[in-house]
Amino acid sequence: MVNKQKKKTKSSPVSKGTVITVAVIALAVAGGVYYLWTSAVPVNGTTPVFSTASNVYILAIHNDQGYAYDQQSTKTGKKSITGQNLDPSMHIPKGTLVALHVINEDKDTGSDQDLNIDAFNVHTRHLKYFEAQTINFLADKEGTYPYYSTIHPEMKGTITVDP
Repeated sequence: MVNKQKKKTKSSPVSKGTVITVAVIALAVAGGVYYLWTSAVPVNGTTPVFSTASNVYILAIHNDQGYAYDQQSTKTGKKSITGQNLDPSMHIPKGTLVALHVINEDKDTGSDQDLNIDAFNVHTRHLKYFEAQTINFLADKEGTYPYYSTIHPEMKGTITVDP
């Protein structure tokens, strides 16, 4: 007679499903941390800036005077494009983290729009009608710098970084 011994198998206190769940949660957390870390780095910086950004809204428009940028004020809570702020000059204190919101509101021609500030490495993609893009940059250099459109060269303005 052959002596048959039964093999005893130890059951693991942690199931395979638990290991998979923990791995998925760890990957999601790592992905979230990576996203927050990289989105906190301004386009002209190499390290994250964890401060509240100053919002600046620039509308790319077309009116009877041609193509222009218009600055939208958020102080009143109302949107008013009066034509008085065409190709506006912006003043920002040095060291400010700026969230620049560029919105294509050219409903007249439906043309693509863009905005560029070379001094701060700000370059939007070509925005279709009613598209928007937000770019964070750090106003870290004093002086007056131009911003412009590569699509419509007549669209321009200045940004002044004050001490």
